Amino acid sequence: MHLTRALPWGLCLALAVPLVGLTSGPAHAATDYQAEDAVISQGTVATNHTGYTGTGFVDYTNVKGSYVEFTVDAATAGNASATLRFANGTSTDRPMDISVNGTVVASAVSFPATADWNTWATKTVNVPLNAGSNKIRATATTADGGPNLDRVGIGAAADTQAPTRPGRPSCPDIGEDGLTLAWGASTDDVGVTAYDLYEHGNKIGEAPGSSTSKALTGLTPNTTYDLTVIARDAAGNTSSASPVVDCTTKPSSDTTPPTAPGTFSVSAVTANSADLSWGAATDDRAVVAYDVRSGTTVYKTVTSGTTTTLTGLACDSPYTLNVVARDAAGNVSPQSNTVNLTTKACATDGGVPSSISTLSTGWTIPWGTYWMPDGKTALVTERDDFRVWKVTKDGARTQVGTVPNAVTTNGEGGLLGVAVDPAWDSNHYVYFMHTAAEGNRVVRMTYDGTKLSGYTVLLQGIKKNRYHNGGRLAFGPDGYLYVSTGEAQTPDLAQDKNSLNGKILRMTTDGKPAPGNPFGNYVYSYGHRNPQGLAFDRNGRLWEAEFGNSSKDELNLIKPGANYGWPTCEGSCSVAGMTNPKATWNVSEASPSGIAIVRNVVYMASLRGERLWRIPINGDNESVGTPTAYYVGTYGRLRTVTKVPGADQLWLSTTNCDNNGGAADGSDKIFRLTIN
Repeated sequence: MHLTRALPWGLCLALAVPLVGLTSGPAHAATDYQAEDAVISQGTVATNHTGYTGTGFVDYTNVKGSYVEFTVDAATAGNASATLRFANGTSTDRPMDISVNGTVVASAVSFPATADWNTWATKTVNVPLNAGSNKIRATATTADGGPNLDRVGIGAAADTQAPTRPGRPSCPDIGEDGLTLAWGASTDDVGVTAYDLYEHGNKIGEAPGSSTSKALTGLTPNTTYDLTVIARDAAGNTSSASPVVDCTTKPSSDTTPPTAPGTFSVSAVTANSADLSWGAATDDRAVVAYDVRSGTTVYKTVTSGTTTTLTGLACDSPYTLNVVARDAAGNVSPQSNTVNLTTKACATDGGVPSSISTLSTGWTIPWGTYWMPDGKTALVTERDDFRVWKVTKDGARTQVGTVPNAVTTNGEGGLLGVAVDPAWDSNHYVYFMHTAAEGNRVVRMTYDGTKLSGYTVLLQGIKKNRYHNGGRLAFGPDGYLYVSTGEAQTPDLAQDKNSLNGKILRMTTDGKPAPGNPFGNYVYSYGHRNPQGLAFDRNGRLWEAEFGNSSKDELNLIKPGANYGWPTCEGSCSVAGMTNPKATWNVSEASPSGIAIVRNVVYMASLRGERLWRIPINGDNESVGTPTAYYVGTYGRLRTVTKVPGADQLWLSTTNCDNNGGAADGSDKIFRLTIN
């Protein structure tokens, strides 16, 4: 359920973390050490750019291993912050390892591009210091060398401790269109600055850190809201989500529905759209919206006027439509007369969905699907019970094991994506992303064709939360593993290139950052909210689908190093340095999870939208044609769509057994869909 669009409470993490909250460490004021006075290996002192402090700055030689080593003093042993002032006038990141007294304490720290060589920025890392003299070395990790380095400032340790989990929420006051949400206070080593309020993973408001309640307004009568609270501090550290409370607003005192809309008619019809109009309805208070429907399935909601163009229709298909009016209390009018129409013939060489049939039943939230190299069987994961199944092309299934150490989050976490090693014939490796006690992990297991065994953690440190865990895995044409991660209900992580959250990651099969990654770490692209769809097209380009908050869901063409905008942007925006999506949808029409590409067409499974979107790629261009929708409301919430090897077919799975779908365990299905 989506309410009002949440305004982002922070656009990005400041490069210099505020030096607050010293709980232990060197007892001294911040002290600056100039780079030109340090030990320099493969670099020179320069003055050919402006804005530096001291007598100059260090220009690193463009080689891997060049370094600047500062000698700094600490009155006592403990943690301190090291804030490096740098400039990077190139278009690429210049990562560095930070070591203290010979031990690396921060690997491949990002030093991103600045506007030019005269523009200086800062990067702060926490470092452990001994009492007395210490050597802090900043070493370039790529052949580009390091950025221009002006100085390092040593001060109090940056705050990295998250607030405690808020206490169980309650709703002490509930009305027709609003309620008061209350919760137990969090604690923090420095102080809680704010509480963020979520409804089913969508931020709907916030309260100051001194508060433990908030009035929520603009709600719908007689509606259940699934609410959680997350605390954060001034440094941007966020707590785990509170326990959940379900609160139901009171029925409205307005029980009179609007009158039926007037004559409903259709004019122009194309292959994918129809122009519609109807007479206005009346209400004792006010009509707030009209729903254009097929039966009771809503295709479009119109909040202004009595005409609309209904887009996204499947070509060469019959539709029987009606329209109803709604008031603010949620009362629905009698429906109008029905209109029958048939869209024009399909004009595409990319094929369109034709037949669909049930392949397999008895599933409970099948989340990930990945085909074995021989194309005869696929592995399918179930999110909440951690089971892994082998499924044949005719739908026969056999459990092959479970994934150890997996836990749920009572939301979107659990056993998520699966991928099979391209060299499985020789190494028998398969990969999973799952939620564990400390966070989300990418792990490797051995699969002999019959059962799973072994368990090796390849990557951890991916923050988890109740929602926004991402979880899709896919091997690229380059042989590397691509991983989608959510921002774990901590939006600022999406813009932090040193965080694994809110990203597309690219890694080797032994768990290392893939060579050529744009920032020298695992990060391939950033600025993502909750990406769950990954697929490669015929040119080897990566496409991605992700959930918006309450405004726009997105389909993106992923490029290395690109910033896709969250939380500054949701959907398209005009902010410099941020990459716009190739297509967007209202969240009520999509909430996309898996995607697949068949004959240069993207197919996108939608949860809340309960439909399969077809989005043609315009040849080999970086643009897409008009999206069209299939099976609207027919099969419920659609989770994963996967191409069947050697055929123009798709497997399409549902997620109706979670608390959004409300169906009983075992009610989910996998469908087989043919493209003609």
